[in-house]
Amino acid sequence: MSRRQFSLPGRTSSDPPDDTGCTILHVDMDAFYASATLLSHPELVGTPVIIGGGNRGVVLSATYEARRYGVASAMPMTRARRLCPQATVLAPDHRLYAAISAAVMETFRSVTPEIEPLSLDEAFLDVSGAIRRLGSPATIGAQIRDTIHDEQGITCSVGVSSTKFVAKIASGLAKPDGMVVVPRDEVIPFVQQLPVAALWGVGDKTEEQLTRLGLRTVADIAHTPLPTLIRGLGEATGTHLHELAWGRDPRPVHREHREKSIGADETFEYDIDDPREIHRHLLKLSDRVGARLRAARLTGRTVSIKVRFSDFTTITRARTLREPTDTSREIYETATGLFDALGLQRARIRLVGVRLEKLVAVEEAPIQGMLGEPDHGWREADRAIDRASARFGAGSVRPASLIARGSTSPSDDRDLS
Repeated sequence: MSRRQFSLPGRTSSDPPDDTGCTILHVDMDAFYASATLLSHPELVGTPVIIGGGNRGVVLSATYEARRYGVASAMPMTRARRLCPQATVLAPDHRLYAAISAAVMETFRSVTPEIEPLSLDEAFLDVSGAIRRLGSPATIGAQIRDTIHDEQGITCSVGVSSTKFVAKIASGLAKPDGMVVVPRDEVIPFVQQLPVAALWGVGDKTEEQLTRLGLRTVADIAHTPLPTLIRGLGEATGTHLHELAWGRDPRPVHREHREKSIGADETFEYDIDDPREIHRHLLKLSDRVGARLRAARLTGRTVSIKVRFSDFTTITRARTLREPTDTSREIYETATGLFDALGLQRARIRLVGVRLEKLVAVEEAPIQGMLGEPDHGWREADRAIDRASARFGAGSVRPASLIARGSTSPSDDRDLS
């Protein structure tokens, strides 16, 4: 669904919304990356803040104060700075995001095993099996909001309804820090008051097509004959939008959608031709990928790297390990081996990336110890760093080579994934 915001439609009843049968919740953290980063910058709460960095990068997230100026995720940093020059720009803190995300998902699991994560910061929950134990769907939604705020220090918004599609719309309309319940018998009037761009799957191009057909609201789509929609939009899109316009979405919550790969990229402020400097960035990216793997309780066997040169030519290389890993050190050693095998001499590099593929759950593939590794080795060190980062913020413990020379504080690297 489009991330654009819309006004909450009016209700025909003045009674409190009835959540009977509304067993689907969509829970979405509010400006997650920005909110998490501000945990270590409380003096900036309530001010415009952009998470990103550099002139070549893009915006990872922004506070609502910055969004009022038009700043949006994935926007080039140069444009974001022009739109909101008074904003404070902070580097992303990916290890912290992974740690908070893992804790949030544990909160969800304490409510129900029927969880479908969509990203680090949002998920669908089917709470039909938790009602007898925890109360009504709206009560459960309120408990989740309170728990996340109390334990993680960030806020989330919750949509409660009878289908995934409507619950997701409702959570967007609840932002920030709210909850919207759409009763089962109010779904159709609720949906049909919205603009067409609110429908799941309507991006800019489809919105333009709908506008050319004279369709501006969901009600317009609902009352357009299906053959007309199919002629104008194609069978798949026309049928899909027709069903949504009448509030129909039979899809169940699918448990724990597993990521196929986990990776991180970094676009540099300026082109780099020093292999030692590239190694430092590969270490930082490997550290980030490892943290995300451990937070998701996943391991992987195939390490790949991406290298983009100054002329935008891009190459990738991969190596499959004998045993799955979630250890940052092993990912880094494999990544640097792949990079060094390229034999690049003074090549000007614009971007590097590290990715782990062929993922499996930790429970399905017990990790073997590395040859020659002591009883308390890299794996235990990684988990100790994860715990420190969750408590004190990323950068509280990090490899010595990532500390700026002549300084006791972390180097001010600006990077995005």
